[in-house]
Amino acid sequence: MNDIAISATNPCHLYDLAVAIHAHGRLGRYISGYPRWRLKPASNFPLRAHSFRTVITYAARRLPAGIRPSDSLLFRWQDHGFDRAAARSLQFSDGQSVHAMPGQALETFRRANEMGMLTVLNHASGPVRQQLQIVEAEFDRARLSGQQHHAFDEAYFAQEAEEYALADFHCVASSVVQAQLIKDGVSAERIWTIPYAANPSVFFPLDPPPPKRHVIVFAGQINLRKGIRILLPAFRRVRATFPEAELHCYGSPGPELDQALPAWREEPGLKHFGPVSQNRLADAFRHAAALVLPSWEEAFGLVVPQALQCGTPCVVSDQVGAKDLINLEVNGTVFSAGDIEALADALCWWLRNPGAFYHQPFTWDDAARMLIATTRRATAPSSPTES
Repeated sequence: MNDIAISATNPCHLYDLAVAIHAHGRLGRYISGYPRWRLKPASNFPLRAHSFRTVITYAARRLPAGIRPSDSLLFRWQDHGFDRAAARSLQFSDGQSVHAMPGQALETFRRANEMGMLTVLNHASGPVRQQLQIVEAEFDRARLSGQQHHAFDEAYFAQEAEEYALADFHCVASSVVQAQLIKDGVSAERIWTIPYAANPSVFFPLDPPPPKRHVIVFAGQINLRKGIRILLPAFRRVRATFPEAELHCYGSPGPELDQALPAWREEPGLKHFGPVSQNRLADAFRHAAALVLPSWEEAFGLVVPQALQCGTPCVVSDQVGAKDLINLEVNGTVFSAGDIEALADALCWWLRNPGAFYHQPFTWDDAARMLIATTRRATAPSSPTES
């Protein structure tokens, strides 16, 4: 039995994947930075929590600005402590392989190599230097500096390089990150591509489908990386054809937004709702004409499968990893990042054709099956002719 151990400070996509793997009896251990009571796993779920630094980190973020450490300092401290604790926890794992995320995998992989375990670096994003180059270009176009909006330094890059060197394989969710890793020198044979899915208990279609309003939903942090400077002029073009159209934005504004677009909140037809619960977001998806994600850089975009599972088409740029899930004018549209006219045309098409949607669901169970099969192949003993 090729049991799989998974390590992650925050639940992110890996917890949903771990639950699905556990249902197949293949999860050796889930090592979490979140406390058990927050995750609410089944009683037989093999979880080991190391949440002390997580609790301190989120408590410290509530301190007054004058005495609060920076988020970057807090999260690096959280990740480093968790990584060491996860490495110690591997002795309690039945796994033959371990998944960990960049920035929190160094000690875990060192220990796994000593134990003879297969190491898999599970990427929620692509190589950081490439991300920064892409986003910096958009900051330049907005006549801002992107340097002050990230906390990556040479110490982080050195750790990332060592984690890459210790990884037997890399697991990604999209062809976008696969291409970025290949550009960084990782061979294609060492990259597993397992798309993300959506929680079916939250993100599901209604039967019969509700009438689609002339509402376009944007979900995520509202910032330059996510393409907000492209979205607003495209939305103005949409309103020239559909004056009743509305743009509903769910998420927090990025720190640079008021400087780059000081009047963004006054955009005619735009409504800002801030961060909301997943249940509320799912309801917004079900009644919207489309989800839009015009990012310059987006390793995947979990809101895309979430919206698709709710019966809502998705209009995404070709730099969004979840473009792999899109079939043209069947469940959405892919346009070239930065092309305002193409984005406006795609949104107008879905406003005119609200009944054209069809999507074949991809579930976390599907993802778990893919990962289990891929792991089995990777850990199978070589035959004499293969050695």
